[in-house]
Amino acid sequence: MMNGYGGGSYGPGERRTPREQAGTYALLPLRIFLGVTFVYAGLDKLTDSAFLSATGNGSIGEMMRGVRDSSAIPALVDLALKSPVGFGYAIAIGELLVGLGTLVGLWARLAALGGALISLSLWLTVSWQATPYYYGNDLPYLMAWLPLVLAGASVFSADAFLASRRRRSM
Repeated sequence: MMNGYGGGSYGPGERRTPREQAGTYALLPLRIFLGVTFVYAGLDKLTDSAFLSATGNGSIGEMMRGVRDSSAIPALVDLALKSPVGFGYAIAIGELLVGLGTLVGLWARLAALGGALISLSLWLTVSWQATPYYYGNDLPYLMAWLPLVLAGASVFSADAFLASRRRRSM
């Protein structure tokens, strides 16, 4: 039986060390944090009528216009400004789906890749002007997604459940 990360196999009755057991669950707190945070962020945006507006205080349109000239990729901001409300919905729904996929562990690597891409786009646009760079909050989120992109969700996940069902049916 694999230990969940592809390293080492354990037969019936073999014991794993506490370090090996901890390694199996090491990414679970990160997965829960990112999943809850992205679900909350998506729901917060979807329920905030001010955010989902093209103009006005707190709107996605106003935010995009405010960061356009200081972003790393102004063309990306220009693209969002063609339909700021649509872009706002896309970000909010993307965050919600990424968060749910991460929490449930369904297509976990794909969900984590989506989270990384959202964080990357926000870093290159909204928080790019933060000085020094580590004051911007989107870069740490981008880095936090990368272990989940690489490792997926090996425990307490739909992916692990489906994999065990496939192994049993062989």
